[in-house]
Amino acid sequence: MMEKFNGTSEDYFILLGFSNWPQLEVVFFVLILIFYLMTLTGNMFIIILSYLDSNLHTPMYFFLSNLSFLDLCYTTSSIPQLLVNLWGPEKTISYAGCMVQLYFVLALGTTECILLVVMSYDHYVAVCKPLHYIVLMHPQLCHLLAVASWVCGFTNSAVHSLFILWVPLCGHLQVDHFFCEVPALLQLSCFDTHSNEMTIMVTTSIVVIISLVLILTSYGAIARAVLRMQSTTGLQKVFRTCGAHLMVVSLFFIPVMCMYLQPPTENSKDGGKFIALFYTVVTPSLNPLIYTLQNKDVRGAVKRLMGRE
Repeated sequence: MMEKFNGTSEDYFILLGFSNWPQLEVVFFVLILIFYLMTLTGNMFIIILSYLDSNLHTPMYFFLSNLSFLDLCYTTSSIPQLLVNLWGPEKTISYAGCMVQLYFVLALGTTECILLVVMSYDHYVAVCKPLHYIVLMHPQLCHLLAVASWVCGFTNSAVHSLFILWVPLCGHLQVDHFFCEVPALLQLSCFDTHSNEMTIMVTTSIVVIISLVLILTSYGAIARAVLRMQSTTGLQKVFRTCGAHLMVVSLFFIPVMCMYLQPPTENSKDGGKFIALFYTVVTPSLNPLIYTLQNKDVRGAVKRLMGRE
């Protein structure tokens, strides 16, 4: 039954999520809960350790703490609602709740995109201009870059969210996704949204492509500097630090490009859900492991903290 959607506090959406596979919902619940707990534990560990150990009061760990806090917020903006929907029969979310979720998911996703660019610049300065690193990456600049990343992300999200608020919605109010996102909500529009979808794809492409170009430019310069290095120890340190960041960049950008940089089709809906599940659940849980497993600074900080206690 088709009905006009007024967008009031009494309206609600039904998040279909993975209802096509009801027999797997318990399995999804357990797996997602495990990854969510891993995300909370790993990222809180990095934030607390970076705060407590003075040797980690460097630009790299300042930005890494920002990334960890960002991942905590990003997963928490959608995963608790998903767990509730998987566990119980009710799969609804209020209109206000959906708009808030949409805003924060977009804001935090864009912020992470920009923050990864900032982190690549930090690595570029550390490798290519080591003698000027302390002067160039002074605390004021680090704080300014971090604030700029958050402001740009939340501003971009405000524009996209307002764009959705202006689109008249009607229909069965069933969102074919596990969280409120722009393409899924546009499917509820009363009018043809092809031009809207193309606009979103183009604007997203601009943000993603510019970010990738800046990251690849930084690592191109790093690669040239590495080829000139004579010290084996220096090479190993560069590969450990930059390798971890490149892996995180890949885990973030590849799913995002698969999700948003192609025209939506009927066949891509279910695949899109699993891609979104990967970058909202799996990637944030892996980031702490990638940055800490082979990291001597972190191991040393843990030993010092344990010895102090």
